[in-house]
Amino acid sequence: MNFNLTRDLIFFDVESTGLNVVRDRILQIALIKYSPGIEEPKELTFLINPGVPIPDESYAIHGISAEDLKNEPTFAQVADEIFDFIGDGDLSGYNSARFDIPILMEEFARVGKELSMENRRSIDVQRIFYKMEPRTLRAALRFYCNKELEGAHDALADVRATVDVLKGQLTAYDGVDLIVDEEETIAAPIKNDMKVLHEFTSDLRTIDATQRLKYNAEGVVVFNFGKYVNQPVVDVIVKDKNYYNWILNKEFSSQVKQIIKGIYKEHVQD
Repeated sequence: MNFNLTRDLIFFDVESTGLNVVRDRILQIALIKYSPGIEEPKELTFLINPGVPIPDESYAIHGISAEDLKNEPTFAQVADEIFDFIGDGDLSGYNSARFDIPILMEEFARVGKELSMENRRSIDVQRIFYKMEPRTLRAALRFYCNKELEGAHDALADVRATVDVLKGQLTAYDGVDLIVDEEETIAAPIKNDMKVLHEFTSDLRTIDATQRLKYNAEGVVVFNFGKYVNQPVVDVIVKDKNYYNWILNKEFSSQVKQIIKGIYKEHVQD
């Protein structure tokens, strides 16, 4: 099966020092890019020296040690190549909305690059799986492709498995309705259309991976934490410029800061 594409679609996966998207660092990244009209995808993979210790609990998962990485480049040294490889393409991965995309955004932000998601679709293969058949990546590969996952927690092995799973999902759910409950059925939500998959896998309630911002019932961006919880962001930054500056200077994700700055530029800045 070939993906129905109108622009590049980049699958990617990272291994990291931990699960905190703001504080932790990428140790390995693998990317596979599919382009419209081009049959063979392009691959890019790096081991990365994070410049920080690797906790034992993380090493136990991915098996990448500081010794393995001591002669590898830093993220700053490969950032341009990764950024150019992604370009304006859409992004896809397994649990990418909650982890891989935001931690990659943070790494780019540290070297002065902005990976904007504003006009970019994201397709989280895990969310298709969890909505249609809640399982793990290993079980997903077995369920959709009748394959066993070899080399789990190696970034390139995982991203290749993710590609196979999405192809399997597109075949398995072609024309299949999603029965939400006795009163709601979504007609054939899984299609070989990246815009449709983006909308199906996106969490419309929360806006950023760290869940600091969300939409209220009226579709207005509101704070999801702190003294201004549930209050519209635009109203708060109009009346309290210090709070706006506080967010930009504290340990919030670059994704949150991008959104806040965008709202400020649109509604407040002269």
